Amino acid sequence: MIESDNTITAQFNPIIKTYILFYVGLIMIISIIGIPLAILWFLGVGQWYSKHYFEKLSCELTDKNLRFRKGILVQVEKTIPLENIQDMTFVEGPLLRAFNLTMIKVETAGQSQHSGNEMSLIGIYNSEIFRDKVLERRLNIVNRRHGNEENDSLASIATTLKSIEKLIIQSTQKY
Repeated sequence: MIESDNTITAQFNPIIKTYILFYVGLIMIISIIGIPLAILWFLGVGQWYSKHYFEKLSCELTDKNLRFRKGILVQVEKTIPLENIQDMTFVEGPLLRAFNLTMIKVETAGQSQHSGNEMSLIGIYNSEIFRDKVLERRLNIVNRRHGNEENDSLASIATTLKSIEKLIIQSTQKY
């Protein structure tokens, strides 16, 4: 992780390149129709793709949101406000464990099961520390927001009490 100002930039493990190569290759082999494509994939296309995919990966944590970029042909950038993050879950399948990688799934408020709005972060160095920093910043935002709401409520109550006090004073002066 690289920390500068109020931004934390996640660093990704280069073993992701090999993971992508094997993951996509296995899917091709399992689909039987993809076996000829798997040969091309393992002979060079997959190595090129995984290298460039890794170079395009980025993830930044700011004071207000979590931003993630990935993709070669179709580039995806997702920005999730920290206050919308409900939880961050670790996922470790057999292939991920074989490459000593972890996946963090970001669960957001209002997210349906098939909405496509979830964010998955694979292969971040020190993923536990990164997750803790995200959740810590999220908690700070929520605490500040609730603190401001409480202050606004107290100010509203104080204004109402002053109005009531003025009415009482005015009604007692008439009599």
